[in-house]
Amino acid sequence: MKNAKPVPSLSAQIAEAIHSDIVDGRLLVGDRLPSEAELAEQHGVSRATVREALKRLAAQSLIRTERGAFGGAFVHHLSYDEARAQQVTTSTLLLGMNAVSFQVACEARYALERSCTALAAARRSAAQLQDMRAQIALQADPALSDEAFCASDVAFHRTLVDCAGNPVLSYHLAGSVEAMQPLMNMITFTTRSRAEIIGLHTHMVEGLEHRRAELVDSALQALERYTVELGATVLHARAQ
Repeated sequence: MKNAKPVPSLSAQIAEAIHSDIVDGRLLVGDRLPSEAELAEQHGVSRATVREALKRLAAQSLIRTERGAFGGAFVHHLSYDEARAQQVTTSTLLLGMNAVSFQVACEARYALERSCTALAAARRSAAQLQDMRAQIALQADPALSDEAFCASDVAFHRTLVDCAGNPVLSYHLAGSVEAMQPLMNMITFTTRSRAEIIGLHTHMVEGLEHRRAELVDSALQALERYTVELGATVLHARAQ
């Protein structure tokens, strides 16, 4: 007999109910939630349980609390930056806790990143191209530490994604670029060739500059093959 699915705590159930009200539009941005006493009576629980539920919602940036005579808990306006940060955190936890294989992570990350190349080539700005070239120049510095190189690598690909000019794509790819890519860097940085990476980055910028999405896509495919090969080599050596 299979183990029964754990029953969520009362506070989790209350948080989920309020979460559903927000997502479904029954509670709108700026709306004030019922008081702790009202929520406790409504759900037949203690105020301590309600406070725990509200803490859960606040941790997800779904509500904010204010003190004073006109205070209480209000539906929070979640900013793009807050949502993006949560996406990165969630992706990082999922990768770490569920032991996603290196190859699966690479496959997902590059498939997602390549999905925005056409828009990026059409919409990139001169300032974004300049930012990407600045990262390439930084990466070419022989005195640059491994940590700084990896950070520049992430910044380069974040700009590539942002070239698409679509905040929804940028949000969904935040976990790919800022969670998966550091994982890949952590595994491959000891064996990879910086010159190889810089060369592929240069091809991407040239493709964007000439608005040729196929060149950007081709460079990303080459980078994926190179990353997968490096990862397989490193993981094989560790297994030995």
